[in-house]
Amino acid sequence: MLGVALMLVSPAPARAQESQFLPEIDAYLAINPLMRVGFQAKQTREGGDPVQVEIGPSIDFYLKPWIKLENATLFDLDAARKRALVFSIGYRVLPSPNAATTNRMEPVVTINAPLRGGILLSDRNRADLDWQSGKFTWRYRNRLSLEKSLTIDKYHPRIYVRSEEFYESQYQKWSTTALYAGGTLPIGTRFDLVPYYCHQNNTGTNPNQQLNQAGLIANFYFSLERK
Repeated sequence: MLGVALMLVSPAPARAQESQFLPEIDAYLAINPLMRVGFQAKQTREGGDPVQVEIGPSIDFYLKPWIKLENATLFDLDAARKRALVFSIGYRVLPSPNAATTNRMEPVVTINAPLRGGILLSDRNRADLDWQSGKFTWRYRNRLSLEKSLTIDKYHPRIYVRSEEFYESQYQKWSTTALYAGGTLPIGTRFDLVPYYCHQNNTGTNPNQQLNQAGLIANFYFSLERK
């Protein structure tokens, strides 16, 4: 379904179209088999907001690995995708040169399920709870992902497609749709790169925004566990 959506996306002529490059760095430290902490620094533009820097920590809690998920994510460095249920809570600071700093809490619940053919289905439910100059706004985001590991000789990259919908409190409607296509390129046992393309359609503002975004995520994985 997501693949078909990506193939068929052909938005009406845009009144405001932009192209952007968005870098991101994520670092994770596994504390024990059921918990890890992370830190994120990235440039972002989502839900009709301007380009912003987003920085802050998070903590993830998850169930024990599920054998069927382990098979679907055999060569994946991200331990969270091997778990059927992941609960995360994060805090982010979004400074802006032209406005007051936004403080954000990010509660997230992600469900992972294996499908036939070694495909992983992920359903991420996230809330962005924002405070800026004493004003509170929120958005709910639902992201569906399909991803699969490939085998190229002894190398195992992953490819994915995603669709994400945003409900914005200030607009009181589902105002943004984001479609993604990308891949994960593992480099060693503690690092991978994730190049991706995203098309966003934001209808909360007038005129509508059509964003074409290329991004590159660098993920680092560390652990306190002895293996």
